[in-house]
Amino acid sequence: MADVNRGNRPLSPFMIGQYYRPQMTSMTSIFTRITGNALVVAGLLIAWWFVALATGPEAYARANGFITSWFGDLVMFLSVAAFWYHLFAGVRHLIWDNGHMLGVKESETYGLAMIVASVILTIFTAIVL
Repeated sequence: MADVNRGNRPLSPFMIGQYYRPQMTSMTSIFTRITGNALVVAGLLIAWWFVALATGPEAYARANGFITSWFGDLVMFLSVAAFWYHLFAGVRHLIWDNGHMLGVKESETYGLAMIVASVILTIFTAIVL
């Protein structure tokens, strides 16, 4: 039977602001995926630096020049932020896998705690290192 209400429904839940209000849990989940991919890119940069170190002085100078430039410093700083955030998101998923903190209020509270803790530890790591 044909759906008579088909024309009145939104076509996509991703029309943010008009039909769908982003939630803390969905946004932290999306950002966890983004930080995971960013950590892969940072790992490749670090691997490039080590391979260049083993290759020779010219290759090392090029890689080291990039990584110690202002852009490389920014990438490494953001990688530290991604590391802390992704770590806390992993802990959150371990807690969820054990059947704890599955309520909306608890999940939103831990999501906010993840953000605050990752910012604090990123700043602390940047100061110490």
